[in-house]
Amino acid sequence: MRAASPLRAAAAAAAVLAALALTACGDTLQDKPVPHNELEKMVVSPFAVYWVGASFQAMQLTDAGPDPSGAFTVQYGNCVQGGQGTCTPPLRIVTNPDNSFLPGGETPTAATTLRGVPAKLTEAGRAVAIPTGPVVVDIYASDATLAKAAARAMVAINRPSNPGEPLPAPQPDTGFGSKPLPSQQPVGGKLPS
Repeated sequence: MRAASPLRAAAAAAAVLAALALTACGDTLQDKPVPHNELEKMVVSPFAVYWVGASFQAMQLTDAGPDPSGAFTVQYGNCVQGGQGTCTPPLRIVTNPDNSFLPGGETPTAATTLRGVPAKLTEAGRAVAIPTGPVVVDIYASDATLAKAAARAMVAINRPSNPGEPLPAPQPDTGFGSKPLPSQQPVGGKLPS
């Protein structure tokens, strides 16, 4: 039996290390298709829920669904900062049924008109708040050009609409924020856990 040459042993070790290094470089988020039941929740929502389709500017829809407040979020592309649980995607669109709340607080804003309705721009145009109908649509993008393109292209997933057409005028406060959420309602005399 011959002993392995030092050159062969070094080559084998290098191949193993290269394979390990390549597997360590993989995307830790592992893109998964958005489950149909999450999209169905958006379709059957009692209020218009906005998105820009299954993909937008070569970015796939990577997450969609409701949050505990009743708002719906759709996310496009992989994280540009953070990781699982702290992801900052290139594009996120949030439809909030509480039209009494316009985000931004004390942040300096610029007023503009988008698709026939007043809108607020913050973060140098990377964040756009658009009150339309009974909702507020918030767009958060990695740059102002992407945010503006999404504002022009967004449509309701559950209402007939076309990209670029005028949006419905903002409605007066619908009172959504003053109503208890389903999780805050007593069930059989006690709050759900």
